[in-house]
Amino acid sequence: MAEVKAVMLHDVRDMIMNFRKKSRSAMLIGALALAATLSGCSSEDASTTDSGTSASAPTDSAFVAPRAVPAGMGSGKSDGEFPRTVSHFKGDTTIESQPQKVVVISTGQADALLSLGVVPAGSTRGDGADLVPPYLSAAYPEFRTQLGDVVDAGGRFTPNFEAIVTLDPDLILMNVAGKDADSLYDQLSAIAPTVATQGTGVYWKQDFLLVADGVGKTQQATALLDTFNADAAALGASLSSPPTVSFTRQNGNRLRIFGIPSFTGSIAQDAGLARPESQQFDDTSRDISEEELNVADADWIFYGVQGGDPATLTNAPLWAQLRGVVANHAVAVDDDVFYLNTGPTAAREVLKVLQSTLQQ
Repeated sequence: MAEVKAVMLHDVRDMIMNFRKKSRSAMLIGALALAATLSGCSSEDASTTDSGTSASAPTDSAFVAPRAVPAGMGSGKSDGEFPRTVSHFKGDTTIESQPQKVVVISTGQADALLSLGVVPAGSTRGDGADLVPPYLSAAYPEFRTQLGDVVDAGGRFTPNFEAIVTLDPDLILMNVAGKDADSLYDQLSAIAPTVATQGTGVYWKQDFLLVADGVGKTQQATALLDTFNADAAALGASLSSPPTVSFTRQNGNRLRIFGIPSFTGSIAQDAGLARPESQQFDDTSRDISEEELNVADADWIFYGVQGGDPATLTNAPLWAQLRGVVANHAVAVDDDVFYLNTGPTAAREVLKVLQSTLQQ
């Protein structure tokens, strides 16, 4: 199978090169057919989400969310300096000039680009999610027209290669979490230079820096993260007695609590907020049943429900008995912001909710 995939990949690359030089018709059909066949040689768990897979906290940092790219990664170039070769989680990619059309494959990467003033040309979407999450449209009204023109590039695990090829991007962004990353990277990099980040919510800061490197804005991204880290620390310092906090999500029949090494968990740690003993685990999240809902309890409970109907969680028999609920300290939050997207704009929104709630 590996030899077959290698031959197929070679043909895909040749066809796409001919496509760019010649017509956008027959060659496109042949390349896409081969890409679909190659994709069929692989398997991936489409039920895994970028912010809901298992991840262990790093041992070489005081914070679970790494604040720099891994050693040996990145380009080392100054902002705006091209060409640059970016080392990332699938190898080295040379980007000849400032990207003008960027396609994003993974959640959080549209958020990362917009934080840097770059509107993606195309984007995939998560299951049941909007192509452009409403919180991003609200955060960047100056880009409303361009966001309306973003091309639907399919699903995160099943990209629409035809749509991506038609866009003719000069940069593609993906991550390696929860998918057959080798196959996907090979197919995408045959279309355009591709940079692969790590994925999963706890790595949102280092991934933001790698995305920024790809578009030549690393120093800008570093400044944004420095400000965020300082603001999070200031929140914790402003609280005389930091409360315990809990992050809970209902997604259909799946109920989860998020640990410290998660997107929201890392932000709480940045702010020095304590977690209940029941949530001192090393996974990004843990599934619980309604009968185990007591492990989601804390001084403050921040809960999201996909689809926006809180009754699917708050009608659970044990919900009304949680001390956070009894104290009127259960806060319904935007599911997209807290649990689906792991970018700097979402992180800033999470911090705003924590500030407005805990600094009362």
